[in-house]
Amino acid sequence: MRSPPTARGVALRALLQIDDGARANITVPELLAASRLDRRDRNLVTELVYGACRMQRACDWLIGRHTRGRVDRDVRAALRLGAYQLGWTRIPSHAAVSETVSEVRGPGRSVVNAVLRRVATDVDKGIVTWPDRATELSYPDWVVARLSADLGRQPALEALTAMNEPASATVRADGYIQDRASQMVAGHLQRWAGRDVLDMCAAPGGKATGLAGDPDVVVAADISLDRARMIRSNAIALGTGSVATVVADGTAPPFRAARFDLVLVDAPCSGLGVLRRRPDARWRVQPGDVERLAGLQRRLLASAAALVRPGGVLAYCVCTLTSSETAAIDRWCSGELAGFVPQAPPGGPWRPAGRGALLLPQAEGTDGMFLLVLRAPG
Repeated sequence: MRSPPTARGVALRALLQIDDGARANITVPELLAASRLDRRDRNLVTELVYGACRMQRACDWLIGRHTRGRVDRDVRAALRLGAYQLGWTRIPSHAAVSETVSEVRGPGRSVVNAVLRRVATDVDKGIVTWPDRATELSYPDWVVARLSADLGRQPALEALTAMNEPASATVRADGYIQDRASQMVAGHLQRWAGRDVLDMCAAPGGKATGLAGDPDVVVAADISLDRARMIRSNAIALGTGSVATVVADGTAPPFRAARFDLVLVDAPCSGLGVLRRRPDARWRVQPGDVERLAGLQRRLLASAAALVRPGGVLAYCVCTLTSSETAAIDRWCSGELAGFVPQAPPGGPWRPAGRGALLLPQAEGTDGMFLLVLRAPG
């Protein structure tokens, strides 16, 4: 008879699947749904998986001091799981080590036991001296360097530190769970929402349903059929009948020119403002992705601008912090969309960024976000 699943056993399976390319925010809920774990253990699984993903580089450094040569992937996953518990939770060292070791089978079990005991000694005695801030904060070197150059060294380090904290779940009045930064964006845009609104890159639909109170129709578009179905499912669950879902490519939208009072381009981006919510994303995003995505953002804005009626509003939003995807996009708009007039951005805790505003994660404990609002000529 098979033993019932344990929290650390499920967490270890999740880490192995993420190592194979799965997304943490998809894998963890799927495994939990099949686990039959109680609420306390389900919460522990989420904390351990998300934490070990976030702190992967720091965990590897702690482990690497006591390993030699190649480490088997199953052993490495168990070592990361144990190292995270030892370095960043209140779980007693003996429990972190013994409970993690108990999930390992085969000859790797003795390796995990020996290495984690040494890591526990390092942590308990306070003899860990990090080689650099990128390792200590557990980010790729390029992310630390890029945000330090774009935001300033201290604000960047504060943002990166804030994104190592677990994300909080904020429930809207209608029951939808959404980060407060996204709620602030929808709330700020309500003043310009007329009869017809287009959310050009709408999945999963949080901002579209958030804007659905005042206008007669919100068209929620996405290039992916599966993601469009997700929008529709969320709108139905919320009882939001004024959201119409469309599968459409935002760079070649199938809508009549000058059709909408408000067009929101919630553009695909590098996601460097939501790393607390997407713990494995910091290891997926590459330096070249920033400029590639900035090119896509410009194409989406060019298409969106043609859909705004005279005197209507074009809004651009991204959940990242790089200047290439925020202030540089604003500079591009000032040249290519010269007739569009900037509108008042959100005030504090947002900070000015070009003609828009930037919300840093440390300001309010939210996602990082950029918002630019422009009024069309006429």
